[in-house]
Amino acid sequence: MGWKKARRRTATSAALAGVVALVLAAPPSVGAEPGSGTAPLSGAVAAAVAVPSQQNASPTPPPPRLPRDFRGKGKWIVRDLDITVPFTWEGRDGDSQMTAGGPQYPIWFTNLIYHDTLYTLTYKWPGLNEHPCSRIPGFNLEALNQGFENARFVGPETLRRTPQRRVNHWRVGVVFPNLPPGNYPRLPLALGDIYVDENNRGTFWQVLQFGVQNLYDPALDEWLVMDTFEHRPGTVTLPRRCEPPG
Repeated sequence: MGWKKARRRTATSAALAGVVALVLAAPPSVGAEPGSGTAPLSGAVAAAVAVPSQQNASPTPPPPRLPRDFRGKGKWIVRDLDITVPFTWEGRDGDSQMTAGGPQYPIWFTNLIYHDTLYTLTYKWPGLNEHPCSRIPGFNLEALNQGFENARFVGPETLRRTPQRRVNHWRVGVVFPNLPPGNYPRLPLALGDIYVDENNRGTFWQVLQFGVQNLYDPALDEWLVMDTFEHRPGTVTLPRRCEPPG
């Protein structure tokens, strides 16, 4: 909603990574699917599985809000590496966990919000030899949802999948330095496009993340695409490697 693989980074960019929860760059092109043969925008951003909805203009809906309890399955897509692996995202009592891949896949990582701490642990990634469990204390579901409050509404769209899904498209991001409008140098640290169900802002169907939280990927962008998303408690398990010593 968002969180990412274990790496050294600022707490601010980590908060938006993950989803979650979560963060990317340029506007998606119409009708292309992540992982397809369509060329990515600017060489770094995968094309979205979305087309503009034909609805009439309406008031801005409330921003995305990750629920306390949920469970879903889908795919994690790293397009420039031509890798797609199974993905699960689950929440229970405000804690939540993303898991992509597994020991039999080229990518395997987990991200957790657990007891007011953000954990990221990468078991496998091409070219990676370090596998620490990163901890950022003082981060929880409330902090994530507060970050979503500042998301910008892009518009209603339809995800061209089976089944097709009507969604609201949102943009979140962290830019450095924080300067007023005008001719100032600034860099996008973490940007994200989030697609939530048109009728339920707590149902997340797709997220494109782009930025420093995707440091392991050469193009700095990765997708999560959900096939299912249910509002009932999931399972959240802190890996043994992330448990405090003692």
